[in-house]
Amino acid sequence: MLRGTSCPSLRTWLCGSIGHGRRYYAAEALDAQATAKAKADSKAFAKTLQLPNTPFPLFANAKEVEDKYRQLTCDKLYKWQWKNNKGPLFVFHDGPPYANGDLHMGHALNKVLKDMINRFHLLQGRRVHYVPGWDCHGLPIENKTLKDLKKHVSQLSSAEIRAACQATASKEVESQKAQFKPLGVMADWDSRERTYRTLDHQYEMRQLRIFQKMVEKGLIYRHYRPVHYSPSSLSALAEAELVYKDDHISHSVFVTFDLESSPSKTVQDLLSGGRVKLLVWTTTPWTLTANMGIAVHPELVYSLVRSEGTAYVLAQDRLEHISDVLGEVDVLAQVNGSELVGTTYYSIFGDLPGASQVLNTVLPAGHVTADSGTGLVHCAPAHGTEDYQAFRSLGPISNADQMICHVGSAGEFLESVAEVVGQDAGKVLIGKSVLKDGSKAAVDLLRDVGQLVKVKRIKHRYPYDWKTDEPIILTATSQWFANLDNIKDNAVEALQEVSFIPPVSRNRLEAFVKSRSEWCISRQRVWGVPIPALYEVTTDKAILDSPSLDHILSVLEEKGTNYWWSGPVSDFLPPAILSDLKAKGIDPADTYRKGTDTMDVWFDSGSSWSMLPEMGVGRNAEGEARRFEADVCLEGSDQHRGWFQSQLLTAIGSAPLDEKPSSPYGMVITHGMVLDEKGRKMSKSLGNIVSPLTVLYGGKDKKKEPAYGADILRFWAATVEYWRDMSIGPTVLSQSAESYRKIRNSARFCLGNMDGVAGRPEIEKVPREKLDLIERYIMHELYTLEQTALDGYSTYNFAKVANALSHFTNITLSSFYFDITKDCLYADAVDGEVRRGVVTVLNHILHSLSKVIAPILPHLAEEIHATWRNDGTSIFMSPWTPLGPEWCDETAAAQMESYMHLRTSVLSLLEQARMKKHIRSSLEAAVDIVVPEGAASSDEFVQLLNNQGVNTLKTLFIVSDANIASPPDENPVTGEWAYTGSAKVSSSAVELGIRVRPAPLHKCPRCWTFTRKEGETLCGRCSGALHRHH
Repeated sequence: MLRGTSCPSLRTWLCGSIGHGRRYYAAEALDAQATAKAKADSKAFAKTLQLPNTPFPLFANAKEVEDKYRQLTCDKLYKWQWKNNKGPLFVFHDGPPYANGDLHMGHALNKVLKDMINRFHLLQGRRVHYVPGWDCHGLPIENKTLKDLKKHVSQLSSAEIRAACQATASKEVESQKAQFKPLGVMADWDSRERTYRTLDHQYEMRQLRIFQKMVEKGLIYRHYRPVHYSPSSLSALAEAELVYKDDHISHSVFVTFDLESSPSKTVQDLLSGGRVKLLVWTTTPWTLTANMGIAVHPELVYSLVRSEGTAYVLAQDRLEHISDVLGEVDVLAQVNGSELVGTTYYSIFGDLPGASQVLNTVLPAGHVTADSGTGLVHCAPAHGTEDYQAFRSLGPISNADQMICHVGSAGEFLESVAEVVGQDAGKVLIGKSVLKDGSKAAVDLLRDVGQLVKVKRIKHRYPYDWKTDEPIILTATSQWFANLDNIKDNAVEALQEVSFIPPVSRNRLEAFVKSRSEWCISRQRVWGVPIPALYEVTTDKAILDSPSLDHILSVLEEKGTNYWWSGPVSDFLPPAILSDLKAKGIDPADTYRKGTDTMDVWFDSGSSWSMLPEMGVGRNAEGEARRFEADVCLEGSDQHRGWFQSQLLTAIGSAPLDEKPSSPYGMVITHGMVLDEKGRKMSKSLGNIVSPLTVLYGGKDKKKEPAYGADILRFWAATVEYWRDMSIGPTVLSQSAESYRKIRNSARFCLGNMDGVAGRPEIEKVPREKLDLIERYIMHELYTLEQTALDGYSTYNFAKVANALSHFTNITLSSFYFDITKDCLYADAVDGEVRRGVVTVLNHILHSLSKVIAPILPHLAEEIHATWRNDGTSIFMSPWTPLGPEWCDETAAAQMESYMHLRTSVLSLLEQARMKKHIRSSLEAAVDIVVPEGAASSDEFVQLLNNQGVNTLKTLFIVSDANIASPPDENPVTGEWAYTGSAKVSSSAVELGIRVRPAPLHKCPRCWTFTRKEGETLCGRCSGALHRHH
């Protein structure tokens, strides 16, 4: 049974008196009669204990609790704080989610993070401005509306489509609102004034005024040029609306163009002996019908080679890379790219009946490289930005009519393609999708004319429409653009005043801004805010200037933007133009038409900052020195190219020229994407979608998918490092639920034992200077928790708060403090000094704990507050007043660290005794701490042991008896078993001996400690407590 110790004198002492066990057990037998009587009275004695009593349940029905407190802690609280809080203004500007479909986990994470920030600032005494919004225009709603109506866009008038879309969007807003509310987000959800929609009339008018200011500054222009175009959306797209996929499959082709003549003598000499072909590679064979030139790099070296009797021209550096295309070749000659410039070639489809016989020319271009392809680039200015820019700079095209484009609005070949390939071949192409069968048909034609050398299937990076998840094309259309070259430097300068979380996200946003020179803001949709331009019918010349907008916007202000589609063009013509037409007897409708383009939805949502000054909360509002319209914006990482950027650009673009560039927001917080537990993107095809509604209310199988409720979902959101991608699933949610349970149980322990709750009378609290060491240590830990939480909340590092909170409730409270104080709380006299000290600490714990958890777990915090205070108020209606610095007690922390080292060794020996069935409870044991000779006067920890006495040891070890002794001392009462060991603590050089042995006295039927003397009914402590009670 004995465990060794390195100190011989301790070993001798610890082993000295084991033989006295028979005397101990004989005495217990003689006292059997008194023990039996005590057991008989145990139930009666139980009634005299201060057992925990609280209406706060151990387990709560999440839905019932959250439904009970939702109004109090959400809608009513928002209204109350806006009216009553007198602190500084805090403006959190909500990025509007798209009003389409049920919420996904990204929505839930987003709103919960925002709410935790808002609630923290509210607890700091600030007046929080938070107005939830929805993005309501655009293609998805239009598509959903048409799908619900089972109509094609061509079957309805613009007015009918817009009315139906407005109804759809409004319905979707209400649906999402109903799903957001149960998350416990504090807002005035049902107020039209304290929520916003981009379809609201005043919102649309603010947006149009911003547009007008950008027109006045010369930033808006119309251009016919290649743009990103989505056949699936039937609209142009901005760069921000693209997603790039790395696994797109294209059928690329190697094709040839026959040379007609060349200024290069080397090439011309070769031509005189037979055909010479330019070898070209392209991943978009459908664009070959729009070929207007072939580009070479003037400084590259090109080889003339022969393969199977045919001569080809290609870059020298590409020869070895295309050996699988041409096979073995003989190099005939070499020329510089500059010598090829001016070379003419025949149309690639020239051999088809009735095909175009136009000759095109080889051009110089800096974007040509020898990194891929053949070093010769097929140029279709209508379908390539670099091609377009090269042709514009060199002069082959000077106006829109000179560009060849055979692609329609649905991404199909138009009838005009027959002008290039001939009528018969045109029939094969017309109406077919260039991304599908049209491309294949074009390749077949190339094969027919003998110009197809090889088809290669390649996997490469390609842009897709982010909303339809379909590939896009580059094609020339007339679009409206915002010139960013004139404002992006100011935008980047303004960002220098903005804070970013995480800091690296600054680089991402700045890079997006710097990389853009223009913003395509027009869309070919009906459902949106109109671009209010008028066009001359005969010339298609646009009228869009500040005077025309003054008049048009005055009409729309009065009649709404729908009137742009339903009203006559005469109502929108500036008075001077209208008067002139009337004087000439000309019908305005014969001369002018209204534009049908709508604004990019990023322009819609990007204008949202402008509502803040109108609400009285913008820059320098209420006399405060506010530098930004909004203090904080928080959205997903994809919004660096979306909402974060569009807000910045519209704010800078519409600002007065003499005003210093200023961002509309002071801080940008970015969160990552929510993945499944295996780190995969959630998708229907994988069947791994975790719905926030399922987390809240449970799935079909409640065992597999329990109804966790909002607070557990919120706790998960607080535990993750949200600035990275994060995972959610059954395991993670179960862990969050367990952490929540520990927090809840900690609150329940406090509520069950504190004074002034559940009918218990108030008792006198113990001042800080009179608290025992353990209580001072717990208060130090509580102070540390609060400071950690305040720092975490202030820096928006919620994981720091959640981790500290879990450690405090799991380790400091549940595994330690609550465990060692139960005996005192239950059995001591109600007003006993030690018990009063513990109750004092429990009051502090519950007060601080409630405030720490409140931003993360508002429903639980409200439930605790209602149980404790029962005054009908919200816990958020009183500010968070943290413990003062006087509770920071590093001395107590250091002393308790030494005690905890000793406790670990003692608990290990007690566990050995329990495993060997010598004890069932640690209360059946006594512990001796043996101090080596000469250590008592010199060692700091030994002095602490003596000063604190044995009661501290009994409490820490949860044993019935403890002694501090020196080796020569004999303990006259011991048993037949003992477990011995030793311990060294960090603050002491002394090795202390430990002996665990049977408790020397008998079990008290009231408190169950082994402290009752022979022949007595109760132990001395319980007798005194009962005497004071009566």
